[in-house]
Amino acid sequence: MRLTTALAETEARLAELAGTRKVIDGLTPPDHEPAPAQNATVYQRIVTAFNEYPGKVFRVRDLHEHLGLPTDEPSINVTRAGLGRLVRQGLLEQPGRGQYQKRT
Repeated sequence: MRLTTALAETEARLAELAGTRKVIDGLTPPDHEPAPAQNATVYQRIVTAFNEYPGKVFRVRDLHEHLGLPTDEPSINVTRAGLGRLVRQGLLEQPGRGQYQKRT
């Protein structure tokens, strides 16, 4: 029974990592140049924030403030689009308009 549970948890984690990989690959520019390191780092920090606080509901602006990211509208919109992709991938959920949290 313990092994079955451990296997199910491992498979769920692998599926989560595969979804994250798809999102990261989607951030690669069309000419297949590697994404700038700064963008990848910001994305990783966002994913880490949701993993560290799985029950917390974030608004995009609050997430930016929490991570010390710029809160100008263009930056917020880029993050909002990325969070939308994570929702479609099944890694996050939207409990309300403009709110995001890790899917449990």
